[in-house]
Amino acid sequence: MKTVSQITVEQAAALVPDGAVLMAGGFGMTGNPVHLLNALAETGTRGLTYIGNNVGEPGLGGGRLLRNGQLKKAIGSFFTSNPEAVKAYQAGEIDIQLIPQGSLAEALRAGGAGIAGFYTPTGAGTVVAENTDVRTFDGQEYVFVPGLRADVAFVRAWQADTAGNLVYRMTERNFNPMMATAARLVIVEVEEIVPMGTLAPDQIHTPGCFVDYLVQAHTSLEDLGTSASVEASGKKADDSRMAMARRALAELYPGDVVNLGIGIPTLVADLITPAHGVTLHTENGMVGVGPAPTSGGALEYPVNAGKQPVTALPGAAYFDSAESFAMIRGGHIDVAIMGGLQVDEAANLANWAVPGQPLLGIGGAMDLASGARRLIITMTHVDGKGRPKIVPQCTLPLTAQRAVAMIITDWAVFEFLDGQLTLTELLPGATLEQVRAGTSAHFIEALR
Repeated sequence: MKTVSQITVEQAAALVPDGAVLMAGGFGMTGNPVHLLNALAETGTRGLTYIGNNVGEPGLGGGRLLRNGQLKKAIGSFFTSNPEAVKAYQAGEIDIQLIPQGSLAEALRAGGAGIAGFYTPTGAGTVVAENTDVRTFDGQEYVFVPGLRADVAFVRAWQADTAGNLVYRMTERNFNPMMATAARLVIVEVEEIVPMGTLAPDQIHTPGCFVDYLVQAHTSLEDLGTSASVEASGKKADDSRMAMARRALAELYPGDVVNLGIGIPTLVADLITPAHGVTLHTENGMVGVGPAPTSGGALEYPVNAGKQPVTALPGAAYFDSAESFAMIRGGHIDVAIMGGLQVDEAANLANWAVPGQPLLGIGGAMDLASGARRLIITMTHVDGKGRPKIVPQCTLPLTAQRAVAMIITDWAVFEFLDGQLTLTELLPGATLEQVRAGTSAHFIEALR
């Protein structure tokens, strides 16, 4: 059995040449190889192409490389979470290539498996399908996504043995296992390195044959950014948002596997009790999500898609992002509840981009909108300028076509019944005249 060399973060950083394609694991700062990235930021290495879900937070991890001007391009899913990435893109200082989160995970898996690419229904009919190979299988459009490989991968694991076998902790798995397979040189920072044979073979998540070097590095609260504590990542909700969350909860049934998007949908998690019999899924690698803890952060707890610390209920399970999105695309998620910017008469959804703002944050929305068996949208009825958000035809960039089953706003509930947009319920305090005036789409009235 081989023994993997152990090196320092400085030695690891020196192995990354100018112009390299670099992968970095992590979902936000959870499972992020922050020490390796911070060490690279101390070098003069330039012209890097960075592949990751995001580029860390301002001044942390990939965010430090960005701040230094060491990145020429970033390929990933959700860069909006780092405002410095938005500014750099607007200033023309960095090129951004956006990929839906599930397609990113699968592209990493494909690259590591020696597969040229794959076809996915995610993104069909949206801007991400432009200038790509789109084909129709069984009457449905699929978009071709090339596999991704890199010169160097920085990976974060919780434990490693001296043979390079890796074990990840809770939702720190995310993109790390796929990246460990998809680069010419793989360097792993770990919390603890143990002697060969200490880890049982059936504990191993990534076999040591993928790993070239190990670096021991301790994660502190300062390394976790906004996920360091419940207080730093906490959410506030007014009465109207909670009313939408409670109404959405009424659509969930015992046995349902449910994904909750960020924003209003996340509030549903704190309303669910064991009596509901609902299993919550989060796309960064967990089923069995429980309420937020009263204290603590990502050192003690997993995080959800909003990067907020959560608890794990009995029966919970962790997995990587590729498996998580296989659940979504494969039709194993019964209900997805998401936020929205516009929904139109054809059940099309727009929820990820606004004109005049850089398009830097697809995340998992496209995968979920097209993959979940039932899609419920929660949103305010009108935007901040009083303009309707339920419209004849979406004018914002689409997230998914013909996907929405129900809309819950702060005023009303709409359903698509027999293909027709139908008003079925008024929320407390709203009037029919108010809803009519605030809805530009044509709809049928069938109040219950």
